[in-house]
Amino acid sequence: MALRVGILGVLAIVVFCALFFRLWALQVISGEHYLEDARNNQIRSFGVLAPRGSIVDRDGDVLVSNKPGTLVQIWPAALENVPLGERETMLRRLSRLLGLRVKAIRRKVEERLESDPLTPVTISTDVGELRTAYLMEHQSEFPSVQITETYLRNYEQANIAAQVLGYVGEISAEQLESKEDQGYVAGDRIGQTGIEAVYDSYLRGVRGVGRVYVDALGRVTSEREFSQLPEAGDNIRLTLDADLQRAAEEALAFGVRLAHDQGEWAADGGAIVAMDVDTGELLALASNPTFDPDLYVGTVEARDLKKLADRSENVPTLNRAIAGVYPAGSAFKPITALAALQEGLLRPGEVIQCTGKEVIDGQTFKNWDPYKNEPMILATALANSCDTFFYQVALRFYERKDSPLQRWSRTMGFGQSTGIDLGPEEKGLVPTPNWRRRTFKTEIDRIWTSGDSVQLAIGQGDLLVTPLQMTRAYAMIANGGKLVEPHLVKSVEEPRNEGEPPVVLRPYTPKPPRDIGLDPYALRVVQEALYDATHASYGTSQSIFGGFPIAIAGKTGTAEKYVRLPGYEGVRDQSWWCGYGPYEAPELAVCALIENGGHGGAAAAPVALQVFEKYFNVEPGTYTVTIQQSD
Repeated sequence: MALRVGILGVLAIVVFCALFFRLWALQVISGEHYLEDARNNQIRSFGVLAPRGSIVDRDGDVLVSNKPGTLVQIWPAALENVPLGERETMLRRLSRLLGLRVKAIRRKVEERLESDPLTPVTISTDVGELRTAYLMEHQSEFPSVQITETYLRNYEQANIAAQVLGYVGEISAEQLESKEDQGYVAGDRIGQTGIEAVYDSYLRGVRGVGRVYVDALGRVTSEREFSQLPEAGDNIRLTLDADLQRAAEEALAFGVRLAHDQGEWAADGGAIVAMDVDTGELLALASNPTFDPDLYVGTVEARDLKKLADRSENVPTLNRAIAGVYPAGSAFKPITALAALQEGLLRPGEVIQCTGKEVIDGQTFKNWDPYKNEPMILATALANSCDTFFYQVALRFYERKDSPLQRWSRTMGFGQSTGIDLGPEEKGLVPTPNWRRRTFKTEIDRIWTSGDSVQLAIGQGDLLVTPLQMTRAYAMIANGGKLVEPHLVKSVEEPRNEGEPPVVLRPYTPKPPRDIGLDPYALRVVQEALYDATHASYGTSQSIFGGFPIAIAGKTGTAEKYVRLPGYEGVRDQSWWCGYGPYEAPELAVCALIENGGHGGAAAAPVALQVFEKYFNVEPGTYTVTIQQSD
């Protein structure tokens, strides 16, 4: 018995010694380590969004800047220890306070709990002072909720250039997956469209990193400490002229009203592009209808987003200048003329009878003026926009198997991207015999007929172009045959205080204009024809530009397009005018389009005129303008 008691005593002493030495090791040897772990459990790291860079126009006038805002965020990790019932009660109170749906808040929190519980999820932005004060005073009632100062976008010129500038929103899961290697993290606000998206890497700045101490309920118990302060983003200087952009947008709205007054009830939008003919700088890029970018600032309402994408509202977010595609109508005839002259299929002085209609392979094709019946040379046919003249030219193209009109059209920039530093951009379509064979299934539809060539020659049929492509082509005619690269950004600049001169970090260097090899004499013939179209008595836009004090050259277009509108399906005329000025020393090329607006001379030409008035500082009413129906 004594032996057994002794053995048990020894074992008890050994166990006691082991526990003692273990406790001593935890307290003395590893004490500092565990103390640091305990402290770390009370620390919450957080990121601080940097103020985004400003976007300014070519003269430095601010288009987009920042304004202070307040974020309400939730730490998902801090909610893990909160009973479900208490959590739900808190979320419901928070939703009522902020005027949000509790389902939306719950979904955001649950998604972040699964993906990244240590990163706060933003529930609301730009919260008012009263609500902010209430949350601060009742912090104990809202565990895991924090109030953070932030920066919100401020559109200083109201809604001008909304589609160009774009908007900023919280990064999505899909975007984060594709951009994680670029330093983006959950909760970042990034450019979603327009310049904000394309140049986000410059505008976004460098995110700050800080930390705070919290208690067991996730409530902040210390001042914020920063290991890295946020660095403001760089500024972007655009080529746009804010005054000309505003004038273009007002002109578009005027053009739609004008078309309605002339009985074109379906007119519902359009686009204007104004481009420097030598550099490709875009001074105006307007699209109608437009939208208020303030809708994307702060808390975004789902119903507002749905309305912006609603086809019955004509999709205000669509930038029709670069992403809208249309047949070009007679505004395309200068392209046909240049291609025919280049290929030797037409001589400048050759006479072709302009008639009211032509029957080709059993199909009747009409002229826009059914009473015409006179011989014309190319310059007269262009100025008068005689369709039947170009039908005869089209048949000469049709006899060629190498599709010269399509080849030259692509050479002049159609059917492909322009290279503009904005997106998304549509390429349009230049139809070819091979395209028909690839696209259509039935044998008869796959055949390229004489009618297809006739339609293409006058900018109809399957041809699709963007207003930007048309402007670029007319700039090419104006500058002597050089294709420029359209662009919107002049430079990236260091953020500066007001009144300080800008410091350019990265100037934008566009590709040099590309000479596409047009015969100078052929170009001169077309240039003179475009001048006659605005000044000769038979010119289709002479009544608009004939009295303008600056010599403008240009061409109208009336393009038939099958459209689907609420309660209507059918063919409507797209109203075009494209041209440039001054005629002898071209500076600015302008293209105006009014969707479903009727004749080019009646709607689009007056719209383009207002842009030239603003650019050349010509007062309206100091000369005579008469609106006429012309192709």
